[in-house]
Amino acid sequence: MRNPEAVVSLDRVESLILSIRGRRVILDSDLARLYGMTTARLNEQVKRNPDRFPPDFMFALSRQEFTALISQNATSKGRGGRRKLPNVFTEHGIAMLSSVLRSPQGRTSGAKMEKVDVVDSVPRFRS
Repeated sequence: MRNPEAVVSLDRVESLILSIRGRRVILDSDLARLYGMTTARLNEQVKRNPDRFPPDFMFALSRQEFTALISQNATSKGRGGRRKLPNVFTEHGIAMLSSVLRSPQGRTSGAKMEKVDVVDSVPRFRS
């Protein structure tokens, strides 16, 4: 059974998917918002589980990629910006995030997993 507050529309998730290095990915900050946590907390959990996030699951953007992304999307909110280059997650990385995050949306209970539609919409990455 899903927590109604945890459901995210597929349109919202699809609007967050970017194409970088020929891969369909979602930014760490966007995933953090979807999972109801800070970007720092999400990345902290990734750092604690490095063996679960090989390069085909997650990678950091280069300075050039990040600059291009900012110029394309005009994402600055006037609050000083990021101190570190963002990580991006592929469909497999997003599925792995659900297993390591301890937010209500990423938490596991027994054999069933409470999850937001981020994980359910992962096959849309292939589109």
